[in-house]
Amino acid sequence: MAIENENVCSVSDDEKENLLLLHNAELLENINQSKEKYRKIIQAGIAQWVKDFQSGHIKVNTVDDLRKLIELDIQLQKDEEI
Repeated sequence: MAIENENVCSVSDDEKENLLLLHNAELLENINQSKEKYRKIIQAGIAQWVKDFQSGHIKVNTVDDLRKLIELDIQLQKDEEI
């Protein structure tokens, strides 16, 4: 005896489009939240670098670390403008 599944769910094209838009909106929100977290980490890193530099713990030959942090911060800011 074969059992037929009568619980077939049909989704209209409009519902599919709405679900896709909702999914994309959630993805963008998650990406934006991650960028905000990364910017906070980068800004804290820059602040710590400046403190360490002012106290003499960082010498001029490690300026590349600060440059990288600043470049990351600028890139994240550019991404926010789009």
